[in-house]
Amino acid sequence: MTSTGSVTASWLRPIPSGTTPCLTRCGHVGYAGRRLGELVQGRPPGVTGNQWSTAGRAPLDLVVSAADTGLPRFAVRFTAPASDGSPARREERLTDAVSAAVGLPLLRIESPTLGGADQVRRFAEYVLDARAYAEGTDPDAGDAIGFRDIVGRLPDGRRGPVNDLGALARVEAVEAYVAGRLADPIVRGLHVRWTDGPAEGWGWVEVRPGRCLLERVRLTSRGFSCGVDPGRLAEDLAALALGERLRDLDAVASSLVDREELRRRVRALAARRDSFDGGFAFDHLCAD
Repeated sequence: MTSTGSVTASWLRPIPSGTTPCLTRCGHVGYAGRRLGELVQGRPPGVTGNQWSTAGRAPLDLVVSAADTGLPRFAVRFTAPASDGSPARREERLTDAVSAAVGLPLLRIESPTLGGADQVRRFAEYVLDARAYAEGTDPDAGDAIGFRDIVGRLPDGRRGPVNDLGALARVEAVEAYVAGRLADPIVRGLHVRWTDGPAEGWGWVEVRPGRCLLERVRLTSRGFSCGVDPGRLAEDLAALALGERLRDLDAVASSLVDREELRRRVRALAARRDSFDGGFAFDHLCAD
């Protein structure tokens, strides 16, 4: 079975049934544009007034609740990257602390590209589908196929992983290459999981000879599991973000990274392998 974390009914406030959801799926409903303070019935123990004041105002892109009780089950928030020590990072830490105190798993996706309402909703639908699939799968069965590994018909007619969030971006990259708009058709990527921290996924494609477009996504998912490895999910999200940017190649020219610089960044990441849960599995990308 796959858990989304416990829901502390004494602290979480049900969302009124008369509210119109923007998402209905797998026995859950989703509501957009909420704040953490709206979901909690009071300041939980161990949280100071200042912490509560800051975290209570934290915006949540989507809150997913049980359809029968209205109790929040998890929340989703897309944010832009923030530097360590910044006010945004402090607000994230406080929001995480309060969310954990009231038993509300918070999925935070950090990306400079993703975050539109449709992307938020589709992401929530994806993790709900993945969790429902995992709950119906025997984890001890040796032949069990993970949700992310299900093979079917892709948008270009080929067979491949249909639950890859970056599948459409990979197809579009091939089409752009055939049309002469990309130097290479392959979307490459990697992922790591920082110990006691977020998962991080990278995705890139060579747009011009020796010049690459890179997207990085960080996924924090404490207290939540949907049966898809967080690192792999972060890498798929990076590919999804890459696809968004490939739709306007003229606009990405100033963002391209030299291939050697990209390799240097990969090597720098690999050098921190002791900081990763599960190590670094992409040494082949460090070679010349």
